Amino acid sequence: MPTHASADPEIKQQYLNGHFCYAFKAGVLTNGLGIIRAIEFYDKDYFTSHPEIERYKKTDAPDEDKSVGDARLLLPLLKDFFRKHPLINPKTFLGDAAFDSIEIYKSLLSGETFGCNQDGTARIFEKAYIPLRSGLKLTNPDYTINADGIPCCPHDPTLPMKPEGNTSHLRCGLQTFKFVCPKMKWETGSDGKSHRVCQCENPCTDSACGRMVYLYPEKDLRRCPGVVRGTEEWESTYKIRTSVERSINHIKDSFCLGDRRTQNAKTLHADLLLAGITQLITVVVADRIHKPEYFRSLKRLIA
Repeated sequence: MPTHASADPEIKQQYLNGHFCYAFKAGVLTNGLGIIRAIEFYDKDYFTSHPEIERYKKTDAPDEDKSVGDARLLLPLLKDFFRKHPLINPKTFLGDAAFDSIEIYKSLLSGETFGCNQDGTARIFEKAYIPLRSGLKLTNPDYTINADGIPCCPHDPTLPMKPEGNTSHLRCGLQTFKFVCPKMKWETGSDGKSHRVCQCENPCTDSACGRMVYLYPEKDLRRCPGVVRGTEEWESTYKIRTSVERSINHIKDSFCLGDRRTQNAKTLHADLLLAGITQLITVVVADRIHKPEYFRSLKRLIA
């Protein structure tokens, strides 16, 4: 198949939702409410202005190629956004599994990529909610890890250990995540204080408290992206991303950008910008009439 459409070289061959097509690719950045904050068009001019973006050759794995393509475009998008909006300093990043790469986690969480805030502190995300595309490798021979990166009982790999919060009490100041034996319970002793008591019939340690495991996010940001995977906090926060998906689907369906016959990249460019402007006007009007539930619903606002 040709690498681009005959009508316009900017309409590239893409692999989307399980099938090949010819489409104009753009990046859309929103906040947690699904309100658009930035739109970038990945055309020839964009790549010319970003020579740091590595061009790659397609392989025989289109799903993998799509993930690689999405991941390599994320960081330039965020860098441009923060440069244009120096006062915006988000702490939480939500993305899909296409961004599950060591480079992405390091850039988001290490504070070495997006410069500094106006007060001189490094601009850094504290948490990155990104699903895993592939399982985590075991690096400690004493226990196994489940699909969410949680350590499991050394005697029963199907039994995850219980997270007991995160702390930075170490002298070096590094953040750590603590996990305890799944059969450990708190009991009140004769001194009136609560103590950990392991109630396992076949303990893997001589400690009365049971086995404890500490994970260090700085050593493995993919396993510990600032939050423990599979926990209630992870599940409840990642649900917010449905607002982002609804916003993008709203652009495709309500504004008719997803199933069109336009063969001109400039027209597509203008239509997407107008769709984003329309959404922002909706947000402003809904805010002025104190109806935040209409932020992403132009039809309901007009009605």
